[in-house]
Order: sequence, then structure tokens, then C-alpha cells
Amino acid sequence: MRPTVTVQKEKGKVVTLPGVFLNPIRYDIVRFVHSAMNLNGRQPYAVSRRAGHQNSAESWGTGRAVARIPRCSGGGTQRSGQGAFGNMCRGGRMFAPTKVFRKWTRKVNSKIRKVAVRAALAASGIPALVMARGHNIENVPEVPLVVPNAMEGLEKTKDAVKLLRDVGLRADLEKVIHTHGVRAGKGKRRNRRYRTRKGPLIVVSKPCKAFLAFRNLLGVDVQHVRHLNLLKLTPGGHVGRMIVWSEDAFNQLDKIFGGRVPHVPDSKRVINSEEVQGVLRKKRPSQSKNRKNLPRPKLNPAAKMVKKFNKHQEKLRSLTKKSKKAAPEPKKEAKKDVKEKPKEAKKDAKKDEKVVKKK
Repeated sequence: MRPTVTVQKEKGKVVTLPGVFLNPIRYDIVRFVHSAMNLNGRQPYAVSRRAGHQNSAESWGTGRAVARIPRCSGGGTQRSGQGAFGNMCRGGRMFAPTKVFRKWTRKVNSKIRKVAVRAALAASGIPALVMARGHNIENVPEVPLVVPNAMEGLEKTKDAVKLLRDVGLRADLEKVIHTHGVRAGKGKRRNRRYRTRKGPLIVVSKPCKAFLAFRNLLGVDVQHVRHLNLLKLTPGGHVGRMIVWSEDAFNQLDKIFGGRVPHVPDSKRVINSEEVQGVLRKKRPSQSKNRKNLPRPKLNPAAKMVKKFNKHQEKLRSLTKKSKKAAPEPKKEAKKDVKEKPKEAKKDAKKDEKVVKKK
């Protein structure tokens, strides 16, 4: 018997958990497929073919004690005689100018893409991974979250917001709204001015009006269950997106993906198993901590003497510091005696002068 999942907002209704949620979570495959698919949305760009070469420049050749870089022709202007064309010249072309005929896209095998989608769906059913991805699901009653089919008939955005709030996703929606802001960098003037975090993903079983109801919510995406996109399931290549399923879409998962794929091993479970860990040797202590750029006596014969001298100097410094701390501070009265002594000496000198004069 597989575990069951309750349908929210309908008392006592239960559906069985599809077998796709029992698949191993292969982070390595998800990252590989995501990075390859993410390259397919790029727009080709390149600098102008003539950029940096729109001058009549020619090298002066040898024998004039200047570099052989092409130089602008003409006279009577500051530009004449200046270097041109080279990437090191002012107004010259860039090194290796970009071309439009670069390889922009990547092909991804359909089988490995399906394995990645299965892994992403399995991760979306684990609350710890969903919370680790940044979703606020403290008030969500259950993960995976299944709602009635009435969600697919929603037309108004206010009704869509009410449904998500009733299901406990109010905090997640507010988090997305608060993170909406202007992008840092040049992208703000390249038609991607604002950036927002990702909210829940809505999955429906058929083309319906819910696409219109949810499309105006920040961070919320809507997908058809038969066309699940890995870029939406794992934004940024990170598994564990919060998914809200309609009841029909949830029941169709077994037809579309089947159960657990037998030939895909759960790599983490295999590595951490007792059989593998019992055979592996113990972790070696890192040697980087012990290596402190030590002197090499073969390269520097005086290295040992320098090391001893430095140690001796350190001991002397520490002894002087200790002696300074141990010595008592001079009292203020002693300073007064020093000031008074010269006055007494002056008086004695005057007396001696008077005695000499009388004689």
C-alpha cells in the first residue's frame, strides 16, 4: 500500500501518492540537464563586423623607430599617425570579435531529461527540501499539496489569491512581493529591469481559465501536467519547488511518468550505505593545515639559522613585554624633587660667589 494524500478543502477525500514521488533525487542529473536547457533560451549577439576597422590606416613599416601597428593616414589632425585596428589601440576592434554563428544551443537526450523531471518531482514532495529552497510553508497542511478541480475553473485573480491563502501559502506570496525590486547591473536597461523570487507552481490537467487567473501573480507559474518544464520545476537548478496540484493533474502522474524507475540508482543512498562505508578507508587529515610555507634547507642553506634567529628574537620580545608589565610605574612625587633640586643648587652657587667676593 502506498501512502495517501488528502485533497484540501474537501473533507475526507484522499488520493494515493503517485509512484513518481518515490524516485531517487539525483542532484547531479538535475543540474546537468538544467544548465544545458537554460542555454537554449539565449539570443545570439555579436559586435559589428566593421567595428574598429572604419579608418584608412596602414603600417609605416620598418626603419622609423615606431611599432609596426597600422596608423591613421592624413595630417593636420590629432588622429593622423595614431594606431588603429589593433585591440590595444584606441578606437580599435576587440580581440576575437564575437560572431553570431557561435554554438548557442545544447541538445539534451529525452531519457535523461525525463530522469531529471522525475527527480525534481520527487524532491517537491519532501517538506525539508521545499523549505530549504526558501518557500514559507509553515502553515501548509501537507506536502505534496492537492486542491480540488475547482481551481481550474477560476477566472479572477482575487479568487486565485483567496485559494492560495486558504491553503496556507499567504506567507510565500508576501515573501515574493517583498523581494520584487530593480535589478542590479546593466540588465535593468535590457528589458529585465525587475527581479523577483519564485513562488508556488500551479499544475493543472487541461488548458483552462486558471492560466489567466494566476498569470498576474508575482512569482507564480502555471504548467500543464503533460508539459512539465524542468526550468520551472527547478529554478536555478535547485530542487524543491512548492507545487500546488489539481486533483486530476495529481492522478495523471502515474499514467505519464509511471512508478519508480528501476535502472536509476539512488547515488546518495548507495554511497552512505553500510556496505560501502564499511569498505572505504577512513578520511585522511588534510595536509594543507600542516604545510605553512616552510623554508627548504636544500634551496636555502641559511634557512635553519634564520629560523633559530627568529625564534630567539620572539623570545626576547616576549621577555621585554613581561618586564615592562612587571615594573612599577614611577610616582608623581619623584618628579617634584627633580624640579626642586636645581633651585637649591642655584642658591648654593650664589652663596659661594658672595664668600669669594668678601675674601
